[in-house]
Amino acid sequence: MPTTIPNMMKAIQLIGHGGPEMLQYRDDIPVPSPSEDQVIIRVSAAAVNNTDINTRIAWYSKNDSNSSDASWSGEPLVFPRIQGADVCGIIVAVGNNISKKRIGERVLIEPCFSDENGYYGSECDGGFAQFTVVAAKHAYVINSTLSDIELASFPCSYSTAENMLTRANVTSRDRVLISGASGGVGSAAVQLAKARGAYVIAITSTSKNQQLLSLGADQVVSRDTNLIEILGENCIDVVIDLVAGKQWPTFLELLKPKGRYAVSGAIGGALVELDIRTLYLKDLSFFGCTLLEPEVFQNLVKCIEQGKIKPIVAQTFALEEINTAQSIFLKKKHVGKIVLTIPQE
Repeated sequence: MPTTIPNMMKAIQLIGHGGPEMLQYRDDIPVPSPSEDQVIIRVSAAAVNNTDINTRIAWYSKNDSNSSDASWSGEPLVFPRIQGADVCGIIVAVGNNISKKRIGERVLIEPCFSDENGYYGSECDGGFAQFTVVAAKHAYVINSTLSDIELASFPCSYSTAENMLTRANVTSRDRVLISGASGGVGSAAVQLAKARGAYVIAITSTSKNQQLLSLGADQVVSRDTNLIEILGENCIDVVIDLVAGKQWPTFLELLKPKGRYAVSGAIGGALVELDIRTLYLKDLSFFGCTLLEPEVFQNLVKCIEQGKIKPIVAQTFALEEINTAQSIFLKKKHVGKIVLTIPQE
């Protein structure tokens, strides 16, 4: 049944860098129009991510004196901005170059792309709104019995995890160590690494051990323990790191010669100490992971459709409750994703 597209919509606008007060719930935001190669998506659900908060607080800025470079690209953000990179929805209109047959498709949006408009949900508007526009090539049709809320838990965290595993070429022969394993990306990496047949060791807090084992982790170790004593030096083929911080040099000691290290987060601290001799004497390979490899998102969609991975939704909130959702997200007591539901009227 065709969707009537209103002129105005409800959305959360980020009006500047700062605290939660920088997020404003509005019901008078113009609905975006698609360019020739874009589609309009009616958003059903959108998940909360670290990047939303990092962008708001100008965490990406490397300049302490101002926040002019506080975006993924290092360019100044233009405010107001609608964030949200984790979206499930329905295509309701298309640009002139896109087949009208796509109208009505249930889709997931490929979250980590950069084109002429910048990164989705960062330099260009994202999914914390009733409607969003995106290039048609980044809207992937999904055939699944999972709910919109469950599907919205996948795009950002699972594609980030799959991209890290792809870049590090994880196979069934590998022992894989995953830091921050209870978070959205970490719990996704546990499932996806197991889907590849790897032996998975998850680092988390003791209270979350059983939850990680139920996701398929072969071994769980506490983030407060001495990893060298527990695991031993030169025992890990691949480190999937989402934490960094003071424990970072230990990860390199754990890696076998010719080991691979992939990173896509630094919630434990962005500045680390590297003994460059460890890097070259052990012939290690480092992979910084943001932009997705071309095959990653389609591979993820196939995994979802085939039931190889399962959604992990910790909690849901209404769109206007975004401050509460982000506050709970920052406490890091949950496993999986916190998802916002979008009003459909």
